[in-house]
Amino acid sequence: MARGPRYRVPFRRRREWKTNYYRRRELLKSGELRLVIRPTLSNVIAQFIKANLRGDQVLTSAVSRELAKNFGWKAPCGNLPAAYLTGLLAGLKARKAGVEKALLDVGVKKPNPGSRIYAGLKGVLDAGVNVPHDPEMLPGEDRVSGEHIASYWKSLEPQLREQRFSQYLKAGLSPEELPQHFEKVKQAILKAFS
Repeated sequence: MARGPRYRVPFRRRREWKTNYYRRRELLKSGELRLVIRPTLSNVIAQFIKANLRGDQVLTSAVSRELAKNFGWKAPCGNLPAAYLTGLLAGLKARKAGVEKALLDVGVKKPNPGSRIYAGLKGVLDAGVNVPHDPEMLPGEDRVSGEHIASYWKSLEPQLREQRFSQYLKAGLSPEELPQHFEKVKQAILKAFS
């Protein structure tokens, strides 16, 4: 517990582990747009944000739920292929709005190579938005398309398949078909913005 009359209480968002103010200040000093990718348990959110004195202004945004609503995505919206498609959708929306360059803002998350944050970044890069990055952090094509999920499905016993992939089966999609379904939805997104 803190003691003494000179103790300064940290900002609330710092205490709640929601904002790293040192990293945020450095991003704001650059004057560039920020690409903010936030994965949740069942969604991925990608936004292009401009900082103003009155607060941050969201220029364009994409949520992985839009994939199911507008493009026929049947798999869960929180996995790695959905993160890539959400980044692709956000990047295409940003290109349409005239955005050409941004800086990645990962927030307080530890940047793990191949994570959903970097899958979303790969989608934004494939849409044509220039974001400085380390290529080693991006996931491979097999993970982006969901082939790792399909191979895991094949390695399981039939009883475990139904338990672990109930969301896929409930939506009428076998995990073996995920790479083909991914390509179909990707083409639908690209077609919508061509």
